Amino acid sequence: MSCDAVAFSALLWLASTSPAAPPHLSFAAATAEAATPPSVAQEALFVDIVHRAGQLKAQAEAYENGPLDGALDHLAGFDAFRSQVAELATLDMQGHTLLAQRGYTDDLKCILKGISQDLPVKMQALESAGDAKARHDALADMFYLLRDNVEVITAPPQPAA
Repeated sequence: MSCDAVAFSALLWLASTSPAAPPHLSFAAATAEAATPPSVAQEALFVDIVHRAGQLKAQAEAYENGPLDGALDHLAGFDAFRSQVAELATLDMQGHTLLAQRGYTDDLKCILKGISQDLPVKMQALESAGDAKARHDALADMFYLLRDNVEVITAPPQPAA
């Protein structure tokens, strides 16, 4: 039996055998509080992910606001951008793996895995875009994914769905 199931069973047993629950603590609040994982936003790996994703998001926005006709190699620092996106994808997967090892069952673990898989796909879409509009659309997709990477880590933890 998992730890969550044991804790839940104990909570039910205690609630059924105690004379009255404290007025300030409802059953729903107690189970939601027990199921909410601790925040990881201040841990070094996740701080690094947020920092890198924020910088890449700003770079994607700068590219998006500039001229997008011609090859991507004319964009300042594009080779570094490509490498940094790949590094971020690796860090996101490390974050997923760390949370899985800790037994986290919340959405953050799954979202980090999804982002780690989506970043290379978005980069490939950008590199294969044939015209300025397609490059703009690919950069917009990259921008939103990088924004989500920051927001999902910095948002307060939520109980597993």
